[in-house]
Amino acid sequence: MSLNCTPSGERIHIGIFGKRNAGKSSLINAITSQDLSIVSDQKGTTTDPVFKAMELLPLGPVMVIDTPGIDDEGELGNMRVQRAYQILNKTHLAILVVDGIYGLSEEDEKLLAFIQEKNVPVIVAFNKSELLTDEERQNIKVDVPYMLVSAATGENIYQFKTALAKLLPEDEPNVMLEDLLQPNDVVVLVTPIDSSAPKGRLILPQQLVIRNIIDNKGIAIVVQPDELENALAKLNQKPRLVVTDSQVFSRVAKIVPEDIELTSFSILMARYKGALVNSINGVKALDSIQDDDIVLISEGCTHHRQCDDIGTVKLPNWIRNHTKSEPKFVFTSGNEFPIDLHNYKMIIHCGGCMLNEREIMYRNKCAHLQNIPMTNYGIAIAYLNGILKRTLAPFPEVRDILK
Repeated sequence: MSLNCTPSGERIHIGIFGKRNAGKSSLINAITSQDLSIVSDQKGTTTDPVFKAMELLPLGPVMVIDTPGIDDEGELGNMRVQRAYQILNKTHLAILVVDGIYGLSEEDEKLLAFIQEKNVPVIVAFNKSELLTDEERQNIKVDVPYMLVSAATGENIYQFKTALAKLLPEDEPNVMLEDLLQPNDVVVLVTPIDSSAPKGRLILPQQLVIRNIIDNKGIAIVVQPDELENALAKLNQKPRLVVTDSQVFSRVAKIVPEDIELTSFSILMARYKGALVNSINGVKALDSIQDDDIVLISEGCTHHRQCDDIGTVKLPNWIRNHTKSEPKFVFTSGNEFPIDLHNYKMIIHCGGCMLNEREIMYRNKCAHLQNIPMTNYGIAIAYLNGILKRTLAPFPEVRDILK
């Protein structure tokens, strides 16, 4: 994906589900007017979820996900079916593709019920409509939005895309900084450029925050930790906020005067993804960690681990120092997030910039339902450094929690 493209976590995720040979891949190609997915008469052509980032009017930037058939067989097939179901955790809109010749099967009805249980907007596409008689068309009934389509002839494909766009709920988006800034407010961003920083560019949370500031007519000033003190001294007005990489929280907190509000990119990501309150409630579990307790440290992206990696090296060391104990640490990344969490004392998750808000909230809900405290990198690091209250002070929605 081009560096100038909309990040995957900011795209509308459209999951395409259905049995093998129902025409999922053919329908994707018809909807997108591109040969994005391999089409074959052989069952099971799609063996793993396939993600395709693109622009799809009238929806805009989307992530189209082609999933394995929900009727796959055998031990490996069952694993593929489970993966297809897991895609619903990050799906904003679901398309259930049904072979119009055979109608809804038992597998289709089971999946449809599961989609509704997940509160995911869904539309059923009865494919291969060109092969149906008028009587067969009239006999098709289902209690959710549906449409007869033909990936082969293009029947109702345009209308289907329009109907899909209308399904998207108009939820109030989570805020990052827009409710805190006035035009011309100055925000200082502390962005360490170390061995873990991607060459030639900023990491995604930094990009997102800069764009949010610019969109809201603010002024973003970007410095490395060594330049922070000098930069603050040169400003002719007090900055509205200082946002730092969580790894240098302790150092930055000593430089930034108490009358200037301070937070981190990771904490802003928790707010933006809707997980801020839950992460605050979960962080105090750090105080009760003992020897051999298992702590899950989970990241939403996959990247090459550095010798000073924050997730696998720095956080465990800070936790050992804080608790004076030797817990055990388990690390996951990308789509790897355990379903059964009962063995963990707590979960510490990254900011989730590469995950959409549905996936972040699903992971938080899993932890909540299993009574496992869950927090966020930035909140955990602020707590371990004794500055949590200060770093959350900018956010009005959590002030009652901090009293």
